[in-house]
Amino acid sequence: MNPPPPVAEVHQFTIDEVVAQLRTLGVRGGGVLLVHTSFRAVAPIECGPEGLIAAFRLALGDDGTLVMPTMTDGETVFDRASTPTHAMGITAETFWRQPRVLRSTHPSGSFAAAGPLASHICAPQPLSPLHGRESPPGRVYDLGGQVLLLGVGHSENTTLHVAEAIANVPYSVSYPCLISVGERVENVMIAETDHCCENFAKMDAWLRDSGLQREGKVGNAHARLCASRDIVAIALEQLSEDPLVFLCPRSRACVECDAARDSVDRA
Repeated sequence: MNPPPPVAEVHQFTIDEVVAQLRTLGVRGGGVLLVHTSFRAVAPIECGPEGLIAAFRLALGDDGTLVMPTMTDGETVFDRASTPTHAMGITAETFWRQPRVLRSTHPSGSFAAAGPLASHICAPQPLSPLHGRESPPGRVYDLGGQVLLLGVGHSENTTLHVAEAIANVPYSVSYPCLISVGERVENVMIAETDHCCENFAKMDAWLRDSGLQREGKVGNAHARLCASRDIVAIALEQLSEDPLVFLCPRSRACVECDAARDSVDRA
């Protein structure tokens, strides 16, 4: 019997290599960077998720501010010092627990930030809209920050919800969330511009056609880097032509997008 072929050794990227990749991609030193990432796509990286976070911080420098989503399921009362993230990935979960990292206070839509502008980005926000101008991704937009999608696509891009809020899209779906009101716990409905987000992938072509999306490799993952303001500007152009452009058609029988369309019909 022939022996099995040798398993190819997978290159483990050093922190310095990842920093070089981020800078080549266009991450701006001293800037504000909102990151959505899948560590599984990026790995292996020296020191794991901690090494990837270190690379982000080094690429930004001491004057830069790093931001990540730390959203929760809303099924328990939110404590920003202890409530774990929900479906945000190991990198974001690791990041918010590090020393000198701030976390915003929204009971289901929190973000974490570290750097000179962290306190501004994590300042209190209204319960709704979840991702409006006064939310962390909205503040990244106002500050002229960048958005890095690392191993994920625009379907994970919360800045597109900022565009929906600015455009005042006609759909809104409310979800229950437990919040603490004094000594009581209340179940509050929070309105969101929610849908399946699959059609956010249309942004790839729109941004590429406009020359506004830089792409390359970071670690083993495909990376997309855009200015937050460019993402919002392109999305607003499309939403002005069709306010429902990001929703699946009824023919798809998408439960989430149909619920969003139903909210328009009820309005």
